[in-house]
Amino acid sequence: MTMTDSVSNTDELEPREEAAASSEDAGEDDTPNAQERAGEDLVDGGGEADESLGEEEEAPDADEVVGESLDTELLSLREDFEALNDRHLRLAAEFNNYRRRVEQERLDLWIRAQSDLMGKLLDVLDDLQRVAGLDLTNATVEGIMEGIDLVERKFLRVLGEVGVEVIDPVGEAFDPAFMEAMMIEPVESEDDDDRVARVFQKGYTLKGQLIRPARVSVHKHG
Repeated sequence: MTMTDSVSNTDELEPREEAAASSEDAGEDDTPNAQERAGEDLVDGGGEADESLGEEEEAPDADEVVGESLDTELLSLREDFEALNDRHLRLAAEFNNYRRRVEQERLDLWIRAQSDLMGKLLDVLDDLQRVAGLDLTNATVEGIMEGIDLVERKFLRVLGEVGVEVIDPVGEAFDPAFMEAMMIEPVESEDDDDRVARVFQKGYTLKGQLIRPARVSVHKHG
């Protein structure tokens, strides 16, 4: 081998060694950078995880939300109950006032009706007192009886004006709803069976309501 060939081989090796060295330097430089980038990525990922955990901790609890909703609903129901209770008390007070007012009006109406009746009866009483005050030395029996008859008719007219009717059922069929049988009188005719024979005491009704039954005797066919 000549000296020239040795130099050529040496020259060829030097560029190869330089290229290998360059590649090694590049590999050494890339490895730390990759590790740094990976570390940064880990740090960034950890920060996002911490932020997500923080957000979960700050989110409201479901039980607390339900509790607040129930408290709000309970408060609303309590307000509605108080309003209804107040309305009920007002209506009860108004009803009591209305009932007392109606009772007082009915009492006043009854008193006025009684006053009107008593006013008419007082006129009859005045007539009776005038008859009773007649001078017997100058009065005749016929005059006294006529005066009594006039008072009776006036009295019956007053009773009729207020709705009173007289029960005087001579010859009528016996009605136990308005009559009271005091005795039985035998009769030969079947047509007179269960008919009123005599009236011992007249009865009275007020607008269809029985005030006093008529006391009578009743025929009975033997």
